[in-house]
Amino acid sequence: MYTVVTTKSFDKALAKLPVNWQKRIVTKIKEVAVNPYTPNNNLTRLQGREGYRLRVGDWRVIYELHDDRLVMLVLEVGARGGIY
Repeated sequence: MYTVVTTKSFDKALAKLPVNWQKRIVTKIKEVAVNPYTPNNNLTRLQGREGYRLRVGDWRVIYELHDDRLVMLVLEVGARGGIY
């Protein structure tokens, strides 16, 4: 299991979302942290930069995996049109 570490910008953006979406996003992040390399339709490796994208409804979560330390660094959350 990977340890989830969040950035301040992620925390601020998450706090602005409705509570029901906050819970859904946090739950999905925890599910991915258990085994991030299992096949999942909602996960995609990013092109042009390091990291992965997790789709939760209309929201996108950008994160990086640091396998040497077993850390999942969650960078950003935002609407699908403006996150990239």
